[in-house]
Amino acid sequence: MREHVRHSRASVGGTVVVLKPEPRCVRTLLARYASARIALAEKPDQAWQRELADVTYTLCVVTGTRSITDAIAAADEILEAARQPEGESRAPLAPETTLAA
Repeated sequence: MREHVRHSRASVGGTVVVLKPEPRCVRTLLARYASARIALAEKPDQAWQRELADVTYTLCVVTGTRSITDAIAAADEILEAARQPEGESRAPLAPETTLAA
């Protein structure tokens, strides 16, 4: 998974490393999730159930969330941020927000 994650650094009283998933990886995971959901809706199958469980877990890990609903929302935000020019962000961190390792 290392090759699918970019590192960016922020300084808050020291250096903090923030991991950001590559948009391409996020798109692939969302496509796998959709494919598994569609396949299971058409016909229950153990292989597709395992695929759905695997991709659900991976989406949650990659996005730092605990539910698939939150993971999909976070994935959407990651993809939206990737469409914006570098340096622009939709919702900057509030001044009182502190990043910790």
